[in-house]
Amino acid sequence: MNDERFMAARQSVLTPDARERHGIGMQKEKTLHAVFKNYEDPDPDHQEIPLVGNFVADIFDGKTVIEIQNGNFGHIRERLAAFLPLYPVRVVYPIPHIKYITWVDPETGELGKRSKSPRKGTFYDGFEQLYKIKPFLRDPNLTIDLVLTDMEEYRLRDGWDRSGKRGSHRFDRVPTAIAEELVLESPGDYLAFVPYDLAEPFTAAEMAKSAGFRKDGFSGIVKLLTELGVLTRTGKRGRAYLYSVCEEYKNR
Repeated sequence: MNDERFMAARQSVLTPDARERHGIGMQKEKTLHAVFKNYEDPDPDHQEIPLVGNFVADIFDGKTVIEIQNGNFGHIRERLAAFLPLYPVRVVYPIPHIKYITWVDPETGELGKRSKSPRKGTFYDGFEQLYKIKPFLRDPNLTIDLVLTDMEEYRLRDGWDRSGKRGSHRFDRVPTAIAEELVLESPGDYLAFVPYDLAEPFTAAEMAKSAGFRKDGFSGIVKLLTELGVLTRTGKRGRAYLYSVCEEYKNR
């Protein structure tokens, strides 16, 4: 992490003239994506590079592809299939960490109440997206960079209920700080998701509790760790499966 470089990237994006000079309209590219693209490589000659077939890389410096993905990882499967046989690829995924929400009137643009989201994001929140690119996670050319990011979120009050909040649409997200990063280069790096003091064997529910994660949805995390060879299924306790860390990773 480089706080000074991040703040410089943020300033370059939030200054309209700077973005307009490079032909980027304020809402043609969302702020979160633009800030991280400038953070990773501020050289405009390295950005939005046609590379393989019809696929355009967010960043390509002649050696490495960097993709900033702040949405559905399903959208990058075809690009990964095209890029990975030829180049090292790093996928950067900003995860909302501490988030403030401001409501926007969709007709006037007037800003309304600003409030802090009660939920604090963690690295485990990246698993839903990682599962969508599961076939690529063992590729030695692929690196995943999970980035816990503090941010301001602006939502339109265009929902279907009287408050305009239910079913509303997100307008933009503005990152304010990078809290922490986790780099995943090989299956062994996923051991970081297994709590160090978790007694073996354990169930998915026990691992979720130890990790401070909600129980719902954690079985998918355990399933992916098992498919990557980080965990192995060792038996059952009642109706629940038991898991342990695979032998090759026990001393890491």
